[in-house]
Amino acid sequence: MASVAGAINEFVGTELLAFSPEVIIENGGDIFLKSLGKRIIGIYAGESPLTGKIGLEINGEDTPLGICTSSGTVGHSLSYGQADAVVVLAQSATLADAAATAIGNLIKQPDDIPDGIEFAKGIEELKGLLIIKDDRVGLWGEVKICQMST
Repeated sequence: MASVAGAINEFVGTELLAFSPEVIIENGGDIFLKSLGKRIIGIYAGESPLTGKIGLEINGEDTPLGICTSSGTVGHSLSYGQADAVVVLAQSATLADAAATAIGNLIKQPDDIPDGIEFAKGIEELKGLLIIKDDRVGLWGEVKICQMST
């Protein structure tokens, strides 16, 4: 059940590509994206001071892409962790969603961020990862962050 939103997004998005060269499907922080150009994905991390200040820059040539977020402090989904946001990038939105949940379960305090990154490195198909807990950020892989304009 940890990857239902990502799976639905991926399967619907893949089918819609027959009708449109660009598709964006978002469901509760889980995204399937196929774009012809650059897109900026804003990061919402609840009460973290980083909410709305950073985003992910995604290039069209890197899509289709699953960009899925898990949180222990935002939303109604069950999490065993306390991450404000764990954002995972993978070619499969199903995998990205499941990985975001699993990694999010590991993050209970900011000092757990390196453990979350090490866990992510063991999942071959992941492209990148961003973890936010309070005012701390961890990054790994093919992730380009940018400042959000106000």
